[in-house]
Amino acid sequence: MGALAQSAGDAIPDRYIVTLKPGVDSVLAAAQRGIGATRHFRLALNGYVATLPPGLARQLANAQEVESVIPDRIVEAIARPGGGGGGGGSNVQVTPEGLKRIGAIPRTLVANGSGVGVAIVDTGIDFAHRDLAPGSAQYNALTGAIPTNAQDDHGHGTHVAGTVAALDNTVDVVGVAPAATPYAVKVLNAQGSGSDSEIIAGLEWVLGNAELVSPPIRVVNMSLGRPLAIAAGETAENSVLRAPVDALVAAGITVVVAAGNECGDMVSAKVPATFPSVVAVGATTAKSGTSATSRAPIVADSACFFTTDGALGGNGIGVSISAPGSDQENIIKGSRLQGVGILSTLLGGGTTRMSGTSMASPHDAGVVALLYSQNANLTPAEARQKLTGGASLIGIAPYDGRTTCYTFDGVREGILSAPGALSAP
Repeated sequence: MGALAQSAGDAIPDRYIVTLKPGVDSVLAAAQRGIGATRHFRLALNGYVATLPPGLARQLANAQEVESVIPDRIVEAIARPGGGGGGGGSNVQVTPEGLKRIGAIPRTLVANGSGVGVAIVDTGIDFAHRDLAPGSAQYNALTGAIPTNAQDDHGHGTHVAGTVAALDNTVDVVGVAPAATPYAVKVLNAQGSGSDSEIIAGLEWVLGNAELVSPPIRVVNMSLGRPLAIAAGETAENSVLRAPVDALVAAGITVVVAAGNECGDMVSAKVPATFPSVVAVGATTAKSGTSATSRAPIVADSACFFTTDGALGGNGIGVSISAPGSDQENIIKGSRLQGVGILSTLLGGGTTRMSGTSMASPHDAGVVALLYSQNANLTPAEARQKLTGGASLIGIAPYDGRTTCYTFDGVREGILSAPGALSAP
């Protein structure tokens, strides 16, 4: 369907998600009111999506069969393309700095992600990339066409997939869980933009197919998000995105999300990062940077200059754990910051660099895949406990970011550690 508004959190004009009371047939309910629904939800939600004049939307909100009528809102990829330029690809496999920092060195761990599917809910995946082996099952929420085609047309999803599961071979890069199988769930368009309804459709596909694909999907990565529409009365508790996320976790699937790239914002005002059931990941530097001034360099494990952290909200939710979202940050002339992005797979072949909590989240999703590879019976709560309990520098890092807008949440949750998570009780 595609998004029509300008920025994350904006309501798409006249497009609504109508949720219905239990037992109401969504197709029949829409037809009886002469509404041409463009999408129906049947698993995590009971309802439909439709374009409605404002007057009809207000009238429908009071209908007997209706629970709510909610504007469909824009969701965006959470990354900063560029961030140090492209790597161009290599015929010698490179271990990215982020993997080195979290200890996910190929062939040194007790698990490699084998037997675990990871849904990359994003812009798609480049199925032709020589360093990726996506599962054949795929879904495109933007078209709904069958057979579906979730080929990436932006690049963000391909980069995320590479950090999770780039192959352990002789070219380009290697991922945290190189034997895991990434599944392309395309919910964002060629501009890196989608909507609540498209995200819900993608998550419903995962929910309905997690046990039907081989290997089964045990992890979802969402390097995307938007602000809570606080002015419109949206809270974490009543957000339309919460039901499908919670349904996935209830089904035994760990959901990992990017915290956000707005350093002055609070995680408590971001969806889906604020939901208690997800693992929200902040971004840190993988190694120390350089300084062209008299100021001290920015050391490894510092909060990236862009990362959302923020004071804990009323639901007690902040960043669950931090992971590399940039290789390093350098202080250049004029005391300005220059970030060097995470190296991963590039749409069309080779490698490129991007920065963001979008890049931190797949490090975490990859470690979760390692955990499920080690123990297929792990629950999402147990996976979270291993991630947080096995982190390095708990109570010490992340070190404060250097920007004045950085909002410390009062908790130094530590840095993701693959060996620590795998050995944690």
